[in-house]
Amino acid sequence: MDLRERTRQAGGRAGSSAVDTAFFVALLWVVEIVDVITRHAVDRFASLRAWEFTDLPSIFTFSFAHYGWAHLIGNTALLLPFGFLLGLSGRRVAVQVTLVVMVCSGLAAWALTPPHSATAGASGIVFGWLTYLIVRGAWSKRWTEAALGLALLAVFGYVLWGVLPGAQGVSWQGHLGGAAGGLLSAWLINDKRSRRRF
Repeated sequence: MDLRERTRQAGGRAGSSAVDTAFFVALLWVVEIVDVITRHAVDRFASLRAWEFTDLPSIFTFSFAHYGWAHLIGNTALLLPFGFLLGLSGRRVAVQVTLVVMVCSGLAAWALTPPHSATAGASGIVFGWLTYLIVRGAWSKRWTEAALGLALLAVFGYVLWGVLPGAQGVSWQGHLGGAAGGLLSAWLINDKRSRRRF
C-alpha cells in the first residue's frame, strides 16, 4: 500500500470518527433536553439504583442521563477528544470498547455505591476510553499507540484521580469501573490483534 492510499484511508477514518463522536455526544444533549422538557423523567427512568436487582438493565441506560447541564458539559469536554481518538481504530473497536466500559462502570456503580442511591452520567465512559487509549499499546505492540498513550497520560493523567473517593455526589465507583473496563477491553482487543500479526 503506497503513501497516498494510506493517507486517503487515514483521512476517511478520521472523518468517520469525528462524525460518530459528534453523533454520540449530540445524542447525550438531546436526551438532556428531553429530560428538562419532561421535568427529569429521563433521570428517573434511566438512572442506576444500587443494589436493586430490577434496576440492573439500567447499566445500559444510566450513561445517557445527566444531572444538569454542568454535569453534561464537563463530560462533553472529555468525550469529544477521547471519542475521536478511539474512533481512529475503527467503529467496531470503538463499539466493543464502549460496551465493555459501560457494563463494567455500571456493575461497579451498582455494587459499590450505597444501597438505593442513584447514579447517572457518561463519566464512566470517559474514564474507560481514556484508560483504554493509555494502556492499549502495551498489548498491541504498536509504537504509535504506545506514544499516544504516554502523551495522554501526561496531559490527562490527572483525570484518573477520579477513581478514588473524593467530592460528595461524584460516583468514583462508576469511574473506577469504567477505568477497569478500559483496561479489560485493551487486553481483550489488542492482545488478540497482536497475536494475529505473528
